[in-house]
Amino acid sequence: MSALEPAVEPAAVLEALQDTLSDPVVRDLAWLLGSRPLLRGHPPAGELAAVFETAHEMAATVDWLLALERDPSDLRQALAVPRIVRLGRYAECLLGYFLEHGPACRLVAANVALRLAGRTIGECDFLMETASGHRLHWELAVKCYLHAGGERAELADYVGPNLQDRFDLKLAHLLGHQLPLSAREEFAALGHAGPWQPQMFVKGWLFYRWGETPPVAPALDPAHHRGFWVTRGDWPAFCARRPAARWVVLPRLAWLAPRPAVADEAVDAAGLSTVGALGERLAQHTGPTMVAAFEREPAGLGRWRETERGFLVPDEWPDEARAYALGDA
Repeated sequence: MSALEPAVEPAAVLEALQDTLSDPVVRDLAWLLGSRPLLRGHPPAGELAAVFETAHEMAATVDWLLALERDPSDLRQALAVPRIVRLGRYAECLLGYFLEHGPACRLVAANVALRLAGRTIGECDFLMETASGHRLHWELAVKCYLHAGGERAELADYVGPNLQDRFDLKLAHLLGHQLPLSAREEFAALGHAGPWQPQMFVKGWLFYRWGETPPVAPALDPAHHRGFWVTRGDWPAFCARRPAARWVVLPRLAWLAPRPAVADEAVDAAGLSTVGALGERLAQHTGPTMVAAFEREPAGLGRWRETERGFLVPDEWPDEARAYALGDA
């Protein structure tokens, strides 16, 4: 069986499992493995990564994640060694831990730098071998892009919240530079003989302006994870839709999986705030800020669950985003 054609679709199974996990880091790992990719495949250079070759591997991973939930100390210790501040680095450490300790692909090497004339020209994220002998080169990217608004549906319309990244440019770099690295003659001299099958592992969230439903860009997986974005000026009207919701600011390393449910007695400790109280915190943020809404489950369960997430952006951000999307950055 080809590693490009897994026997089962992991998204539904791992999404159901994720809902039972209370440890945020284990939830993030389950989400990373099972969430829908942001992109469709772009063969031959941009095949999509397939985490599992067989249903047995996926079932074993479910059991492994449940065991990790019972005792996540080893995973947390592995994450504590590097000083992680970037979301991409956090996801890289999670995926690396799975490939090294999990019951699927065997990790051969990670972060393999390719140098030419003393200069680093690129780095391969992961080299692995599957149980059936496929040798894979994965390039990982975890992204949160905001659709810049309007009816156009191009990858260039998906921009980073700080307007320093654009989805079309990221994909071009993946296809044109990162994925071909393992096929270069210089790479064989590093001791990792190929051939390696390059695949892209691109996960994350895409956010759309409140009130707009643009068509989905053809390059995107239509089932990608979605959120909203709203300007500060529209924020009061947006929040009026859900007057009973509690809100929380999400730090960057909480941008992967939906946060665990919060018991009634832990609402304050978890930082869940009313809209009014949240406003005091938002006043300290000048740029785009990710927030999440929590709503109380039906009586008797006594928990608050994340129901949506998105970005609150400055009022001038939409015009700046459109200019960046249409520019030649």
